[in-house]
Amino acid sequence: MEPQPTPPAVRRRAGDLLLWAVVAAPVAYAGLTPPWPRHAVPLLAGSLALLGLAVAFGRRWPLAALLAVVLGSLVDGNFVFAIPVFSYLAGRRSAGAGRVAAGFAAVAVAGTAVNLGLLGTNPATWFLLASVLLFAGVFPWLLGRLRRQQRALAEAGARHAEAEERERRAAVERVRLRERARIAQDMHDSLGHDLSLIALRAAALELAADLPPAHRAAAGELRASVATATERLHDIIGVLREERSGSLRPAGESVAELVDGARDAGMSVELRADRDGADLPPLVAHAVHRVVREALTNAARYAPGAPVTVTVDRRGGEVAVSVVNGRAPSGPLPGPASHGSGLLALRERVRLAGGVLDAGPRDGGFAVSAHLPLTAGPAPAAADRPDGPAVPTAAGHGAGRSDRLAGSAGEPDDGVGDDGGPGRAPGDRPGDAARRLREARRRARRSLLVAFGAPAGLALVLALVYYPLATAGAVLDRSGYERLRLGEERDGLGLPRRQADPPAGAAPAGCEYYTDGNFPFAEPTWRLCFADDRLVSKEKIAR
Repeated sequence: MEPQPTPPAVRRRAGDLLLWAVVAAPVAYAGLTPPWPRHAVPLLAGSLALLGLAVAFGRRWPLAALLAVVLGSLVDGNFVFAIPVFSYLAGRRSAGAGRVAAGFAAVAVAGTAVNLGLLGTNPATWFLLASVLLFAGVFPWLLGRLRRQQRALAEAGARHAEAEERERRAAVERVRLRERARIAQDMHDSLGHDLSLIALRAAALELAADLPPAHRAAAGELRASVATATERLHDIIGVLREERSGSLRPAGESVAELVDGARDAGMSVELRADRDGADLPPLVAHAVHRVVREALTNAARYAPGAPVTVTVDRRGGEVAVSVVNGRAPSGPLPGPASHGSGLLALRERVRLAGGVLDAGPRDGGFAVSAHLPLTAGPAPAAADRPDGPAVPTAAGHGAGRSDRLAGSAGEPDDGVGDDGGPGRAPGDRPGDAARRLREARRRARRSLLVAFGAPAGLALVLALVYYPLATAGAVLDRSGYERLRLGEERDGLGLPRRQADPPAGAAPAGCEYYTDGNFPFAEPTWRLCFADDRLVSKEKIAR
């Protein structure tokens, strides 16, 4: 017994539970590790509950979940590990970018006002907090947006491929229906002639008062005509009995006459045919004639001057026909490219006669061959016919696609109409899928540029804001540093009004730090130490 697939709702709940466990792990570890401050248990419970609510409502309101986690970081610094996760999910789940971008801007403005205005935080700490918001919040959100656009691009590509397949099937179906109509017309014309003879003989029989020997002979002829008409009617029914059902062949034209006409037009054609090759069933004879005519037409167009060999071989219960041409001496004749409907029509004609058609390059040239049974049988099912998605390349008929195997002159190629033809999605207009694919590609490219360009630009803006804050009144240039003399009183040195933050580590007592204004971080450069308000040492800090 095969295992049942997990329902989507169960998978979502399991994923949410795993997400909560991941983002809650840093908060829980810090809360359970001593020393425990006052109200440690309520604080831990509230933090875990807040993360649980953010996970539970994050699918519906991703921006609210992100803001909840950012606000939680004001109470517990370990929430910072959850900010990148919810930022990425906000990018994946939010259809638009405006609300989340406005949320980040509001957090940045409020955080700057609180830290620099109310709390008096030094510029280095503010720069660190702003960097955390940028690289732990904005950058993951942009990556989520990029992933969302890539997924939309993949879906648009799949829809575009499906639309192209529907278009191809519609074009093939149009060619098939057109060819079926031609076959029905051909058979109707020949059958109409026979039925006319039957009607005349039936009229003669009705006028006779008795049945003398002459009338009996007419009755025999009537029976023979009826038998012939019945056989042809069976062929027509075989053509029209499937799901849905030009130029006509000249009456009585044989393959030999067709080849003679090609020779008269200047082609080099050799005919290899059995003596019994002309005695074929009507449907098979029509198919053989059409294969030869179509192949000669294309050889004349795409391989002018190349020798052509036409072979009609009747063996046992089938007839094999092939038309092979050599390499084109000077390339195809000028003219518009076709869409391959001629080859599709040939396949349909041969299929309805119970045979198979093959076309493709051979020895530098091109060959078209068909095998048809002499005894009519059911045509192959539509799913089994060899019309696959690709048509053989017309090598030897110019260096082009298979659509150069077009129908003969006077037979326009069918395309897909603009009326939402067969196989088109409901409400889909021509070009809709291609337009959606182009838009998805454009959005994906834009998201990729923004995902990596925006953090770099924001970091530059952040540095430009931080730099004047950190260097204002604290810059001691090299020339001013070199003018300082040991033993001088501090008040007479003309030092900047504000000191730079000391480097990490223990700072010696009585020492002051100044920067030379190095961009963008304005790190401390000079250390000046005083004793009894006099300069006792000065040195450059190695970085």
